[in-house]
Amino acid sequence: MSPVRRCSRTACGRPAVATLTYVYADSTAVLGPLATYAEPHCYDLCAEHSERLTAPRGWEVVRLTDPSAPTRPSGDDLEALANAVREAARPHDRAAEARGGGPRAADPMEVARRGHLRVLRSPDS
Repeated sequence: MSPVRRCSRTACGRPAVATLTYVYADSTAVLGPLATYAEPHCYDLCAEHSERLTAPRGWEVVRLTDPSAPTRPSGDDLEALANAVREAARPHDRAAEARGGGPRAADPMEVARRGHLRVLRSPDS
């Protein structure tokens, strides 16, 4: 007997990565990380079959994620990152900031600014 559990689908010999169980009373199929040991009423599925899983009409599929697995960035994460980069690259109106009309008041010790770096006046001068 092989120590690696295989996909339960007929004619599929790939290693299992997820376990499928059914909650018949709720008409729900639950797909989660591979169970620690094989259960008699559960089905082990490979990556391909777990991604393509569909449930009967009227049933709900609940996909549980493995908290130890690395997460891929979602569309919202990527959009937030793109917006932060755009905001950082946006030129600021230095004259308005110097008059106090910008988002932050001008620092009397600040001589110049380049990006996020500031050149400060020496405290002796």
